[in-house]
Amino acid sequence: MNAGFNGEIDWRTKGVVSDIKNQGQCGSCWAFAATAAHESYQIQFKNQPQTINLSEQQLVDCSTGEPYSNNGCNGGYAVRGLEWIKDHGQTTQAAYPYKAINQECSTSEGAYRPFGVAEGYGCEEIEQVIARRPLAVRVDATNWHLYRSGIFSNCAKAINHAVFMVGSSETAWTIKNSWGTTWGESGYIRLAKGDTCAVCQGPSFAI
Repeated sequence: MNAGFNGEIDWRTKGVVSDIKNQGQCGSCWAFAATAAHESYQIQFKNQPQTINLSEQQLVDCSTGEPYSNNGCNGGYAVRGLEWIKDHGQTTQAAYPYKAINQECSTSEGAYRPFGVAEGYGCEEIEQVIARRPLAVRVDATNWHLYRSGIFSNCAKAINHAVFMVGSSETAWTIKNSWGTTWGESGYIRLAKGDTCAVCQGPSFAI
């Protein structure tokens, strides 16, 4: 892939993005971003249906402690969630339902897993990756509660949220959030192109 890729892509139109979900009052955005990345990997590369629904609660409960060091509803990192999935596999939402609370880990294995995990840095690298697949990113979402529609840029760079990038155009990144379908553009937000909300500082994805 050329470093100067400036094309337009929306992975939703290619059928490799799973449905919008809602994390509720649990600080589990990182688990939703990791799961969204894993679901898209399974759809795109493992011929799973777009309706695949894997378990965020399993990550919340099970990917704590070394070497993953996630903190359940108190925060974590999508890349560490993906590393846990690579090592243990992820089960379905039906088998391990989402409760939006911290629980004891009840099933630390699953049938779905990627071959590996990659992470990068910078808008140019994101542009290269998004041409091949969607990816998890970190952002400053402090002002996102104000968002309704359009291209958003009212943010700083105090990273506090994990989301899933599904598209790129000349003017915006398209982001899948985990706050339900009534928020934003049916659960999505478009960020002004560039390092808006620190979006370029921590991408990760399944391979």
